[in-house]
Amino acid sequence: MKKKWIVSLLCLTVLISFIVHFLKEDEKLKVVVVAKSLDLEYWKIFESGAKKAFHDFDIDGQVIAPNSIYPISNEVDTLKKVLRQHPDALIVTPIHPSVTIPVLMEYKKNNIPVLFAGRDADWEDKVTYIGTDHLKLGIMAGQLLGSMLQPGDQVAIIHGTLKDHAEVERIKGAKEALGKAGIEITTEQLGEDRYGKTISVFENILQNHPDIQGVFATDDLIALNVLKTVEKEGLMIPIIGTDGITDMIDVVNEGKLSATIAQNPYDMAYLSVVQAIKAVNGEHVPERIDSGVDILTKDNARDRLAFQNNIFYSRVEKFKHFLHELL
Repeated sequence: MKKKWIVSLLCLTVLISFIVHFLKEDEKLKVVVVAKSLDLEYWKIFESGAKKAFHDFDIDGQVIAPNSIYPISNEVDTLKKVLRQHPDALIVTPIHPSVTIPVLMEYKKNNIPVLFAGRDADWEDKVTYIGTDHLKLGIMAGQLLGSMLQPGDQVAIIHGTLKDHAEVERIKGAKEALGKAGIEITTEQLGEDRYGKTISVFENILQNHPDIQGVFATDDLIALNVLKTVEKEGLMIPIIGTDGITDMIDVVNEGKLSATIAQNPYDMAYLSVVQAIKAVNGEHVPERIDSGVDILTKDNARDRLAFQNNIFYSRVEKFKHFLHELL
């Protein structure tokens, strides 16, 4: 009889411990991040920043993204699924604001604070925008390119879709700075297909404008595509990108390009989680938070590479540990 009583007591203790553990887990703040993509390096770095904040602040956090930015209903469907989970806060990169904002209004009705990260959009009910000031980025890129050229030199601007507000702002800023430097913008070309994949356009630009002496590319994948043509033609002209992905930093570190512009997606995501916590707790959150941009040259490229390589090394190690535990 005594043994049965001991067994019953042990079972009861285990059950109570389980319930307490469950309640503690349930008390954690739930924050969901809906990013633009998770199959590009830039957004993988963004994801790492968010996950670091989840860990640091003991948050029940999740980073997800649509399988593709097209069709535009993908982000809407993702946001609807997240809404059914009723998180404490949502951090989102609004890819197609015209169709996503109506869904975000449902979050507002459910008293779920919504923060924009990486991309901004006109919606008065968002808590804040955390990310790059794309106009400032464009100005810095134009100033950097202009500093490598002489007044009267000709440059090309190669961009992604002009439906993206960030692209428009970057071009606007670059034009402003290049104009002040006396640089002539000879042509503006689309460097992506309708699905956002980079395409080769610089060979045609060189045929029509052989005196081009510099290029501003509104993202690094376009810049790297331009570099392939430049190397093929045996040219030495500056190409300025805007993201700071590893391949772009590599070419700066190797001396193939003298400089580029880099954003800070890791800091952007980390700061977004911090502000989400404040929003849930009813604390003051600034209307805009600039995550900053950096000019990368051979002098500081190695440090940036080390930082980003460490991020991806950590991801690989965690995956190996997961497989080990699974097996």
